[in-house]
Amino acid sequence: MVNVKTDALGILFPNVYDSLVPQLTSERVMASIPFASRYRMIDFVLSSFVNSDIDDVSIVVRENYFSLLDHVGSGREWDLSQSTGGLKLYPPYSEKGLEVYSGRVDAVYALAHTLSKKKKKYVIMADTNIATSYDFKDMLKKHIENGADITVAYIEQKLPEGLRNQKMIDKKTTWYTYDLDENNFVKKIKVCEQDDGVKNMGTNVFICDREWLIETAAQAYIDDKTFFERDVVSPILDQLKVYAYKHENYTVRISDMQTFFDQSMALLKDDNMDKLLNGRTVFTKTNDDNPTRYVKGSRVKNSMIADGCIIEGTVENCIIHRKCHIKKGAVVRNSIIFSHGIIEEGARLDYVIADKRLHITQGKEMKGSDSFPNFIPKGSTI
Repeated sequence: MVNVKTDALGILFPNVYDSLVPQLTSERVMASIPFASRYRMIDFVLSSFVNSDIDDVSIVVRENYFSLLDHVGSGREWDLSQSTGGLKLYPPYSEKGLEVYSGRVDAVYALAHTLSKKKKKYVIMADTNIATSYDFKDMLKKHIENGADITVAYIEQKLPEGLRNQKMIDKKTTWYTYDLDENNFVKKIKVCEQDDGVKNMGTNVFICDREWLIETAAQAYIDDKTFFERDVVSPILDQLKVYAYKHENYTVRISDMQTFFDQSMALLKDDNMDKLLNGRTVFTKTNDDNPTRYVKGSRVKNSMIADGCIIEGTVENCIIHRKCHIKKGAVVRNSIIFSHGIIEEGARLDYVIADKRLHITQGKEMKGSDSFPNFIPKGSTI
């Protein structure tokens, strides 16, 4: 049976929430942060597009996009390597009018010429600080059935501590909560709400008509507006039908280093990982590595270890990314080690987040705590 392609195209914004985890985004975007041993954050939303039969996706980047470009490439792993539609990455200045954007308004305005040549009726916009399995096909169906001008996705949850603890909220890290009526239409949009209790928290997914988006972005750009929800939609909410789609699948929201650590470690429970994948394929870049080799005498307990690793020492309650080497006598507990890490003999790590190409020399010890994991920058030798 041939799948009927969804009448929508996707736009991803990979930089928007970089400032929430500056340690991890000094040389990469939020979208390319390694997650769950073999994935990147972008894999989840990008795979959701593909699994929802959306085959035209644009990624609009602002800065630090080399690792993202290396990861997504031509889109082959997502079956998006196509001459028509497919996966396209738009860095600043890649074409006339495409500059470094501040928010969705100027990013979409810069893409207006490209969008005007598309044939799809709808646009689905999303950010990449959330890992979950979206059913965009069902969301679009509800958008059409409800005669909505705009549809936003939300989940019911308490405000994450990472957002509550933001001492200075800059204009790039806004989040939204919604007051809803009995039919799930949005009555009020609240920006950066800090109140206690369970909220209808937006997941930064936004569906609308393509032609409406082009026209609205052009006027908003002229009016020097930045964000669609805060600056464009909220002031005219009473003139629009904004439907709120309740997203109920397991959701990981990265809001600071602590939530990155906690949400990552929560996936060591099989039930949580199963719920995150939700029975659907999450596509990612393949490296054709050998399976991880567990040398005689090694000990591994409750850990997630990607391919290409060599384990000679002890690993407990850890997430180990590709091509790491834990040598004989080394002990790594309660830690996240990004790819190409080398832990020499006798070294000990506990509650550590280690970026790529870490080298811990023989006998060294580093220890954090469950409430304050120790971060080691990319390429460090200790």
